[in-house]
Amino acid sequence: MSATAGTTRLAPSPTGPLHLGHAFAFLAAWVLARRQGWRILLRLDDLDAPRVRSSGHDTLETLRWLGLEWDGEPIRQSERLARHRAAVERLAETGVIFASPQSRQEVREAAAAVGAPHEDDGHVVFPASLRPPPGPDWAFTDPAINHRLRVDQGQVAVHDELLGPRAFDPGAQHGDFLVWTKAGVPSYQLACAVDDAELGVTDVVRGEDLLESAALQTLLLRRMGRTPPRWWHLPLVRDAQGRRLAKRDGAEGLDALRRSGVSADRVRGLAAWWLGLSPLEPLSTEALLAHASIEGIRDRIGQGASPQADAETLAWLHGSGVATDTLAAHAGRRAVE
Repeated sequence: MSATAGTTRLAPSPTGPLHLGHAFAFLAAWVLARRQGWRILLRLDDLDAPRVRSSGHDTLETLRWLGLEWDGEPIRQSERLARHRAAVERLAETGVIFASPQSRQEVREAAAAVGAPHEDDGHVVFPASLRPPPGPDWAFTDPAINHRLRVDQGQVAVHDELLGPRAFDPGAQHGDFLVWTKAGVPSYQLACAVDDAELGVTDVVRGEDLLESAALQTLLLRRMGRTPPRWWHLPLVRDAQGRRLAKRDGAEGLDALRRSGVSADRVRGLAAWWLGLSPLEPLSTEALLAHASIEGIRDRIGQGASPQADAETLAWLHGSGVATDTLAAHAGRRAVE
């Protein structure tokens, strides 16, 4: 595939140590970018103040250990708050933003009253019954109050470069979602949409847990008169029990692996193997790029295989004699499951 002009971003959040799932996604984004000739931005998504644990230095150090580099100086979302607020104010001028002072309990009760779905993860659809009547609440005047975007039901199409076409109905699945929080910062959806648009991001590479967010961000970008980026969503790395990795997971944490003597070459080799780019073997960054094939990544993702950080995988990372055909057999079974 010929190189195309574009820009992507690595967007870690300094809320805890990075793990193998992050390494997989960031290495995939880096490979795609370097093979396609895209510019790579490094953006620290550090708006979640209660959970931010560091200045981001440790995160940058881990990325450099993986052999990743980017173009230009790191960008911090927290330094772009004025840009985020200006975007909300422009949206408010079009009459699609309203103040939402309700508590979570009030939202749950109103949703239950109209039979709105309630997900197991605590997500509640914000019902249209809580929208204020026409008047002063349809504005953005107090940044210490939650503000939401009016979302009417209707499908939003998302074409994913790896997973194919998908369709979502944000109005039915989320209702009027937050664009500004009472903490005085934008929501994740608003901040990502604004930053990607204003920084010229044309291609977003990330985990498939954010595929539905692509629909919300597409909706926001269109409301702002912007063109959505191309989406590339990757399968999530899971543990031996099939659970997605989390920053609390110690054994799969990159810092813990590094301290225990695991080499970056092995982490890169594992990511390349998960991507279907090479046999399971340690790889330098140069060798990783030499193996890289966009078609190979598409083929592997299309098989539906879910990368798994199980005991055999961790043993290989630590240099044990686990046979690669044993790991391949595990991967084959996971693809079937």
